[in-house]
Amino acid sequence: MSSPALSDSPFLTACRRERPAHVPVWFMRQAGRSLPEYRAVREGVPMLEACARPDLIVEITMQPVRRYGVDAAVFFSDIVVPLKAIGVDLDIVPGTGPVVANPIRSAAGVSQLRDLSPDDVTYVSEAVSALTGELGATPLIGFAGAPFTLASYLIEGGPSRDHRRTKALMYAEPKLWHDLLGTLARIAGAFLRVQIEAGASAVQLFDSWAGALSPSDYRAYVQPHSAAVLGEVADLGVPRIHFGVGTGELLGAMGEAGAEVVGVDWRVPLDEATQRIGPRRAVQGNLDPTLLFAPTDVMTDAAARVLDAGAAAPGHVFNLGHGVLPETDPDALSRLVDFVHAYDPAETRA
Repeated sequence: MSSPALSDSPFLTACRRERPAHVPVWFMRQAGRSLPEYRAVREGVPMLEACARPDLIVEITMQPVRRYGVDAAVFFSDIVVPLKAIGVDLDIVPGTGPVVANPIRSAAGVSQLRDLSPDDVTYVSEAVSALTGELGATPLIGFAGAPFTLASYLIEGGPSRDHRRTKALMYAEPKLWHDLLGTLARIAGAFLRVQIEAGASAVQLFDSWAGALSPSDYRAYVQPHSAAVLGEVADLGVPRIHFGVGTGELLGAMGEAGAEVVGVDWRVPLDEATQRIGPRRAVQGNLDPTLLFAPTDVMTDAAARVLDAGAAAPGHVFNLGHGVLPETDPDALSRLVDFVHAYDPAETRA
């Protein structure tokens, strides 16, 4: 049960489609390579090792909260952590991303995937519990990778520009496809549940590669499995955010998958996104991350347009349209947080 102060936080208030005192702001990848303190603590420590050490998880998660005063922390982890935890032979290669030693392209490969148990990720529960104590009235967001994105890594063996092998399997072997995504949905749902039961106040489902799909293919091959992940934690009563990149044509279908909040990348204005998603969902987003490299007045003018467009939604959580880029100046993010917190749309319309 959340404390009253936590429940009344601007972030959770906006997720409930209510109007907080100010528009809440956090950033995807707010903890990471853009921060010198992150680079210092990660020096010599491989990514997957850092994701399995509660002391590092807590420190890295807290760094942007201390520096920026954002309205939510996001749990430091990676979408492939639950796959590693159940025994998939993979690594996160610097400059490349997740690389899978033995790609899964057959029923035999799918059969080797097992469900995730809380005992597989005790370090996650330990870190979340420690974080909630340290964060106080600041909510913690847990997260997981969506089945399509996880499947793409497993099938391709790593990142892919065209997802050729993934789509080929999806079209040619639909039963195998649905078996694989059904398994991944259970794994992702269990990973979210572990985080919520340990104290996370909200969760986000990342479908990084779903924008590669047409609306009809998304509905037929992907949406039911994303809905299953979100359904796995529906009984726990925390806001669920659903985000994908390049998903402007999919926003309506993503909203129907069950999340209370739909994340929008920078390609679709939030007032238009709200029309596509419908009035029963809050929105999150959606400043282009590259605007943080522009002069401050250019960045804040663009942020004001995002805030004005977001006012059309029943609830708005300010964020970037994707993650913070590694070369971003942390001071630019500080200026952006201050601007969002101080912004008054009514004042600009007066």
